[in-house]
Amino acid sequence: MIGLLSALVATNQPAAVSNLVKETTGIKVEIPDPSDPVEMAYKKLMEDDDAALDEVDKWIKENRAFAAKGAGESSASLNARIKTRFDLMRKEYDDFLRQHPNHARAHVAYGSFLSDINDEEGAEKEWEKGRDLDPKNPAAWNDLANYYGHEGPVKKAFEYYEKAIELDPTESVYYHNMGTTVYLFRKDAVEYYHTNEQAIFDKALDLYAKATKLDPTNFVLATDVAMTYYGIKPTRTDDALKAWNEALKLAPSDREREGVYLHLARLELNAERFAESQTHLNMVTNAMYDELKTRLARNLAKREREKETGIKEPDPLADKLPKKKKTPDKDQASATVPTVIPGAAGTDKIVISNLVVSNLSIHLDDRVNQPRAAATTNAPKPAPPTDLEITKPN
Repeated sequence: MIGLLSALVATNQPAAVSNLVKETTGIKVEIPDPSDPVEMAYKKLMEDDDAALDEVDKWIKENRAFAAKGAGESSASLNARIKTRFDLMRKEYDDFLRQHPNHARAHVAYGSFLSDINDEEGAEKEWEKGRDLDPKNPAAWNDLANYYGHEGPVKKAFEYYEKAIELDPTESVYYHNMGTTVYLFRKDAVEYYHTNEQAIFDKALDLYAKATKLDPTNFVLATDVAMTYYGIKPTRTDDALKAWNEALKLAPSDREREGVYLHLARLELNAERFAESQTHLNMVTNAMYDELKTRLARNLAKREREKETGIKEPDPLADKLPKKKKTPDKDQASATVPTVIPGAAGTDKIVISNLVVSNLSIHLDDRVNQPRAAATTNAPKPAPPTDLEITKPN
């Protein structure tokens, strides 16, 4: 603490803090001088980026509200406004990079912006430029790994996440992303690491454990860890229940808590812990979960009768859901939902789930603060069983 305070009052504060971090952690961190004119221009660029995304987000939410009341702007008109707003922001990035073509963090940030507006090809090019200009920037490696996790080759994603972790072993997001990708693409991981599937499950859980140690209060991370157990065979029931109970402690509201209760009830039902399953079902009172609760309650009653009579009953027709189509060229990830935790440098931003406005598909909802050019979580994400889904906090 005394060392940090001394660094904060030093004449050259960025250099002093960087030296202190290196002395205490062994990691050299380059901290830009905030009074540098280029750094000030870059800071404004990040602020303008945030403002553009915030403004578009506001337009979409307002239009949703108006549309629910029978009013609202047409999709064509809203799309045109959004495109114009984002074009202005793209021009601002282009102007900055024309003046400062070797600004690595700006290229990484631009890549994150392009990814946010669904220009993945453009995003990859900017991340590659940022990585080439500053190979020691872990955010660039992480963002490229996210890209390869979605677009392939997946084995390149493993390599790039490893590089991001090597460059900054203190960033939770890198372990989180790599754990998810290893878990989802375990056939590729088995080949890449020359091991077996059970060892890959353990590797994914170890990566998640490291992420959790660095970010112990992250509810989304905790639910991702718990969700992983649905794919592990044979089922590790006790470990899964422990993981969901850890997530329960972090749930930010009653809505999320009740979503966790449903997961606990499902696991307990399958483990024939019927009384515990019923207890958790009774704790779910939010109307948004009525359908899932009813389905689980019906299955619980059926399983209890089967155990008592020894006669297996057919599944209720109401519980038979249509099969989902597999994602093209991504069989291993066919039960996944892409999420985003982008990475850029400097300011706080953004994670988003897809929101489609007519022909313009943009990532602008359910946002979580993340460093814009630092660490981003855009790895594919494990999905819940078809009879359950967890609701994210707004």
